[in-house]
Amino acid sequence: MAIEAPLCKYKKNNFKIGILILVVAAVWFAFDGYYSDTFQKKHSIDGVSDSTLVFHRKAPPFFLAGAVLLAGYFWMIRGKKLVADEQGLVFNADERIDYDAIQSIDKTNFESKGYFVITHKDEAGSEKKCKISDRTYDNLAAILDQLVSKIT
Repeated sequence: MAIEAPLCKYKKNNFKIGILILVVAAVWFAFDGYYSDTFQKKHSIDGVSDSTLVFHRKAPPFFLAGAVLLAGYFWMIRGKKLVADEQGLVFNADERIDYDAIQSIDKTNFESKGYFVITHKDEAGSEKKCKISDRTYDNLAAILDQLVSKIT
């Protein structure tokens, strides 16, 4: 039986908030830079724009580009999940840690800080550490229980 840990709601909400902030900033700066007569009068001297007005006119496309890039990255990782199946821990199609390759699990910070560290050997035989946090995945308690039961 495979146990899944989907992408954390905390992380998803942070992406949505970031996108919203960038879009609101773009609209606000565009309004001030192009449509608000009082803002334009305040930040121009004898018809010459000062640096604040120039920034308000040039920044909105960059804010929108940032929002589009953030939305694209969020769209790419939206289905990301951690799966503990019968053979090992699967992060994605390319990354997998077999149970017999795991040397130790450090779960001392799991209750207080919400993460645990897996020490394992990769295909080349070198030792690697992998930190898995509840800020990235939900349902980590079930994954940790599955790992401990398969290791012992």
